[in-house]
Amino acid sequence: MKHLLILLTAAMGLVTCGNRPAAMPSQTQEPIFNADSAYRYIDDQVALGARVPGTDAHTQCILYIINHLKACGMQINLQQGTMTNYAGQPQAVYNILARLTTPQIESRKHLLLCAHYDSRPWCDEEELYENRYLPVPAANDGASGVGVLLEIARVLSDSTHRANLTQPIDFVFFDCEDMGTPSFYTGMQREDTWCLGSQMWASEMVRQGHQGLYQYGILLDMVGAPDATFPKEYYSMQNAGDYVEKIWRVGNELGYGRYFQQQHAMPITDDHYYVNLLGGIPCVDIINYDARQNTGFPAWWHTLQDDMRHIDKTTLQAVGSTLLTVIK
Repeated sequence: MKHLLILLTAAMGLVTCGNRPAAMPSQTQEPIFNADSAYRYIDDQVALGARVPGTDAHTQCILYIINHLKACGMQINLQQGTMTNYAGQPQAVYNILARLTTPQIESRKHLLLCAHYDSRPWCDEEELYENRYLPVPAANDGASGVGVLLEIARVLSDSTHRANLTQPIDFVFFDCEDMGTPSFYTGMQREDTWCLGSQMWASEMVRQGHQGLYQYGILLDMVGAPDATFPKEYYSMQNAGDYVEKIWRVGNELGYGRYFQQQHAMPITDDHYYVNLLGGIPCVDIINYDARQNTGFPAWWHTLQDDMRHIDKTTLQAVGSTLLTVIK
């Protein structure tokens, strides 16, 4: 723990974004999403190894995200706390918070953009029992949402686009989303073992009296697969239906109707659920849903196959371009 805190403290003072810039800022008046850049951000995360909480790869991922946000000139805060995990044990949680704003718009309602960066410690959907105790590479289920948000942060941090922002944008990278009870666990079953980072963040927002700060939020989860479909998820429609309709309408107007489809999906326990329930903030979940699978998710979900083979730049472009259009 002490070693991690020393590294994070050092990272907060960095002024460059890793070893290279992701891409040159756009010279046009309209913000342009670069799928190649987003893909590199995802690949960089996966190259660190599985970002399981408590591992070196997890720490390095925190540093990687902070470095990028720092280079974008954003206000950064590392929210640290402890939650109870599925086995009743204390679990350290590190949420990364960043704000993109200007003095002219700071008093307006904020937009929340979020994703989780941690990897699931167990491939509990693997057919081979011995593989179920291995960590998930988490290219799509984790890194893809982060990659899209890092690219959006890069684009909007350009001085021209920052000046054109109509409301402050808060980026939140949640920890411990995928620490939920593994399917092979035989101990006492506890509630609310998933999405520990968003539970902590939302509860703290309420404790500080800040729940009225946000107009609404958008969560990205599993947004990189080549055959991804994003239906209108139940909790999203229940709590943020008007925003769902707006995002899906924009996606279709941009020609991405194959991704932003009109069918509805079952309730999904994801970070947006706790942002809505505990934080009182309307939040939309853009998440890949596959009705052909019993789990509702791709066949390689929570397996060793969740790697860069399942990341497609066309899908990233669809999600990123849609978000940038909605934001402006």
